[in-house]
Amino acid sequence: MSGKTYKKPKKHYKASIIFLAIGLLAGAFLITTVIYFAVTGQLSGALEAFSNFILSGSSGLLFLFLIIVIPVLLIILLIINMKRRRKLKEIIFTWQEAVRIAELREREERLAREAEKAVLPDPRFGMLNALDASFRPEPVQNGREVSSLRELCFGFRNFAAAKLGLYYSVSDIREFIAGLSVSHILILQGMSGTGKTSLAYAFGEYIGNRSTIVPVQPMWKERTDVLGYYNEFTKRFNETALLQKMYEAIDRPEIYITVLDELNIARVEYYFAEFLSLLEIPDPESRYLDVVTDVWKNDPKKLKQGRIKLPENMWFIGTANNDDSTFAISDKVYDRAMVLNLDKKSERFHVDDEWESRRCVSITAEQFLAYVEDVRGRYEITIRNERRLKTLDEYLVEKFEISFGNRIMRQIRNYIAVYVSCGGEELEALDDILCKKVLRKLESRNAAYVRSEAENLCRFFNELFGEGRMERCLEYINRLSKNG
Repeated sequence: MSGKTYKKPKKHYKASIIFLAIGLLAGAFLITTVIYFAVTGQLSGALEAFSNFILSGSSGLLFLFLIIVIPVLLIILLIINMKRRRKLKEIIFTWQEAVRIAELREREERLAREAEKAVLPDPRFGMLNALDASFRPEPVQNGREVSSLRELCFGFRNFAAAKLGLYYSVSDIREFIAGLSVSHILILQGMSGTGKTSLAYAFGEYIGNRSTIVPVQPMWKERTDVLGYYNEFTKRFNETALLQKMYEAIDRPEIYITVLDELNIARVEYYFAEFLSLLEIPDPESRYLDVVTDVWKNDPKKLKQGRIKLPENMWFIGTANNDDSTFAISDKVYDRAMVLNLDKKSERFHVDDEWESRRCVSITAEQFLAYVEDVRGRYEITIRNERRLKTLDEYLVEKFEISFGNRIMRQIRNYIAVYVSCGGEELEALDDILCKKVLRKLESRNAAYVRSEAENLCRFFNELFGEGRMERCLEYINRLSKNG
């Protein structure tokens, strides 16, 4: 109960007893007087004297009023008082009942809150809940705007050189931007020291949203190594830097870059398998990763039934070293990702307006994707190169039993459109993507057979595209023939 003992209202009879006593005394006095005169034999004389006194004038009438009217009035007042007291008691009782019910309800609610607090443990997501508290819906405008992908490319190249002292060729930057437009996974591979991680870092600085660098560990095998796990002993979730950045990116407009540094020091197709599958889903709103198996009331707001959304505004850039200490990247990964080969350092160059080039740009993920869609709608691969691709596909199927497939054809068309919009040539873009996405499949074929057919394949490329026009493809084929 409320801690107070409920008592019924006390009944008060004082006024009623006084009125009753007065009436009884007056009646007793009158009866005593009558008896007295009757016993003494003076009753008839008293009555006669009384009637004469009454009829004598105003004093008689006053006396009559006192002995008749006042008692009647007293009786009426007594009745009214009793009724009023009964009504007042009902009102008091009703109010006290209402107070008691309110106290009972308040106590029950307090006990329920205390019980809920006793059952609900402390939040298990420290950093994610903190991000909820500091969430800001509007973007921070901290740089100049860009009006095209071409401007984005050249501005990025000059920014990296002027502010960070990083020098990349124009084609490297074009391939980087075109790769981001085709896939949310980009692999930068090549020898150590050629600026793979620096390129991804520099792009984060350029767009005004610093890249998150996640060093991949050799023991990584599953999703929990990437996102974290719930610790039964501490009753807390071990949140990784990647999980925090993914959560922060949800409902944000900026471009988010996550660098998986040395991604092939562990098997990518193991720890990143769910990411690869989700990125194949056409609808970005349906891409969710499991984080926890149950739901707590104090879990972060953006977790839906223990799952986190894979943000459309986040790109994953993996750096890969091809040496004996790393694993080979599987076809599953290569087919879904775009690749940029950084095999050597580029030459230094002069930046005309160094001060202006040091400024970052303001571009949202929505704006970037809108530029991409615009150039894809305005630019289509030429009919001549379409025919060349069909002929090449038939040749590769016949000689090596490999084919482009729908995914690769879609990537080729999208890649070429963006690469050309960045200032490149169509055949140059075709040479680059065929080398990385199609000829790479020759590595899975019989090495001796590939080596024996390498010369014929080079001759076919020269006849189909022009003598020496497909430099990268020819160089790749020659390298296979020597290393096979």
